[in-house]
Amino acid sequence: MKIYTKTGDQGQTSLIGGTRVPKHHIRIESYGTVDELNSYIGLIAVQDIDEATKTILKHIQDRLFTVGASLAADPEKSKMKIPDLLESDITLLEKEMDAMNEILPELRHFILPGGNTTVSYCHIARCVCRRAERLTVALAENSFVDTKVTVYLNRLSDYLFTLGRKLGHDAGVVENIWLPRENS
Repeated sequence: MKIYTKTGDQGQTSLIGGTRVPKHHIRIESYGTVDELNSYIGLIAVQDIDEATKTILKHIQDRLFTVGASLAADPEKSKMKIPDLLESDITLLEKEMDAMNEILPELRHFILPGGNTTVSYCHIARCVCRRAERLTVALAENSFVDTKVTVYLNRLSDYLFTLGRKLGHDAGVVENIWLPRENS
């Protein structure tokens, strides 16, 4: 099987279901951003972090493929059975955040991105996740999007923020808190 098909050479691509759309279509932007997010999560997963977190990140990557497939399908024409995103996928993120928050100091300030490379990757992934969420919400204004997709992306961005704090804590990195300068 060849990777290249040449069918997109004129700036069009196909959704699941066969509908041709421009490559800048918001549906393509949505699932393309989810793909970008998945790549950043892969980058976090290959850092020197604990195996339990790597397992959760692999699970998240699998769920993001589900999200991507859902967004890539033409809701009007696709007959392909797309894997479902479940409430338990959202609940897993919440449970993971609750467990991490048990060991983290109370959050009293905004945190500036950074601290070490791994924490920075978490912040980048969080920002990409927020962009994917914004695009998906915009798409949902004009086309069907499973509400669990936007909820999952919202929760995932919170998870990535919390994960950054936890991985920094594990590495002994002092959080880079934001202290706004006082007006003079």
